[in-house]
Amino acid sequence: MDLFQIITEIEKVDPEVYDRFDSRRRVFKHLTGMGKKLTAAAVPGFIGALFNKAYGQTAGPSVNDVLNLALQLEYLEYYFYDTGLKTTGLIPAADVPAIEKIRNDEGGHIRVLREALGTAAIPDPGRDAFDYSGGRGSKIGPFAAALLPTPAGTDLYFGVAQSFVDTGVRAYKGGAPFLMPNKDILETALNIHSVEARHSSHIRTIRRGRAAGVTGAGAATTAPNADLKKGPKSWISLDDQGGPSPDTTPSTRDVYGPGTNPPPAGVPTGITFPGEENVVQATRTITADSAISAAAASEAFDEPLDYVKVKAIARNFVDNRTQLFV
Repeated sequence: MDLFQIITEIEKVDPEVYDRFDSRRRVFKHLTGMGKKLTAAAVPGFIGALFNKAYGQTAGPSVNDVLNLALQLEYLEYYFYDTGLKTTGLIPAADVPAIEKIRNDEGGHIRVLREALGTAAIPDPGRDAFDYSGGRGSKIGPFAAALLPTPAGTDLYFGVAQSFVDTGVRAYKGGAPFLMPNKDILETALNIHSVEARHSSHIRTIRRGRAAGVTGAGAATTAPNADLKKGPKSWISLDDQGGPSPDTTPSTRDVYGPGTNPPPAGVPTGITFPGEENVVQATRTITADSAISAAAASEAFDEPLDYVKVKAIARNFVDNRTQLFV
């Protein structure tokens, strides 16, 4: 039995075979001398355990799957901001520099993810792949007015932007367990996660300011509106009253609600996806301390969202003839 020959043959059809065995592929690429430490009787058991580890796990997204889902979300956001900036009169002049910065950040995230994925990266889908009306290609969905240069259109544009960034934040956190074998990739993804969180905070600041009649830098000092759907805090509070448009479309409610239950394939045991109103962390009910309100307890944590729910949300904003988010 030539273990090295077996692995060589498998590598021809599965280039990632070493990664399946162990993230430190050098351990398995340099097995010289291991035979001296194994008796003939032990070899079959060793091989069985090795291949069970490689191929016997519950099916779930690979590292490339997680990164490509993130890449699709980045394209969704990039073209949304780019389209808004190219629509004359949609974005107030005071807010243009911030939206340009956010768009450029998304472009940077795209470059980083494409570099990490290499030839496994999805092709650039282009602007036409997306339907920002939320109509799955009909162009007449519930957010059709979001790209109209009117005050109401601008309000809706920033509401959709909030939904996108908040989905992205939860998606990166939900994908983290699948990136654990590769610490460099995990670190990169969580760095992007932190930038997306800052984008969320700024979009929310803009919306809060508009609700109070303030634009630009002045919005940062404006107290949150009592109606979080119109004037949100700079962070998610409980379920954010269902998001910007909970009465118009379920897609914004899903951004803040619970994930798939039971969790989808491949999710490690013990990981669940509660809604953003969750007040239980590490089995402790935070509100059991009478000094901590439910709102404060929920605001202290960002809840992850699983890949199935993320795709379902994002699928509303693409032409249904594409293969994005399937």
